Amino acid sequence: MSGASERLLATIDTAVAVSTTEVQKFVDAARRRRPDMSDAELLTALERSYTGLVATTGAAAGGAAALPGVGLAGGAVAATADAGAFTTATAVYLLAVASVHGISVDEIERRKALVLAVLIGPGGATVIERIAGRTGAHWGRKVTQAVPMTAVRQINKVLGRNFVTKYGTKQGILVIGKMAPLGLGAAIGAGGNAVLARIAIRSTRSAFGPLTTTSAGAELG
Repeated sequence: MSGASERLLATIDTAVAVSTTEVQKFVDAARRRRPDMSDAELLTALERSYTGLVATTGAAAGGAAALPGVGLAGGAVAATADAGAFTTATAVYLLAVASVHGISVDEIERRKALVLAVLIGPGGATVIERIAGRTGAHWGRKVTQAVPMTAVRQINKVLGRNFVTKYGTKQGILVIGKMAPLGLGAAIGAGGNAVLARIAIRSTRSAFGPLTTTSAGAELG
């Protein structure tokens, strides 16, 4: 495995190690704007907060190369760092959505399966269904509650390879785009991150489905 692939996979390890406190802060910040919102409205607020956050960091990273004394080398570092920040933001958002559904994901391997599948997109869910031997909607619930850990580890091996080839290619193109001059890098960074966020949001909706009557939306334990 190349050094670039190893660094990309390392961003997943960092992301899934995020504390439940940070996840709860993200939920609380979204709810604070309107404390009386329903859980369904809270999910929409989380989507908006997540998209706004990654668009902002993408714009900042894309504008770094244009700053005096930074240059392309510094811009490349900023753009690469933002790719890692995007992965962590996705993990926080995903775990926040799980908590609104009343699901606590404490095991690192199960967190990793969720994050990898969401970032890869629809193909990630296909891998989970094939290896776990379970079909149907709401695969996120199955990964966190029903799939044996031996199968989860196998899922992560396959998803890890797919993540490097599919998601890594997307991020590689985006890193180059963020280095564009004359303010274009900022626009590409914001727009590119927003596009990837929308893909992750669609995958997350598919993972957990609609809220059920048993969804708690309680604080993380």
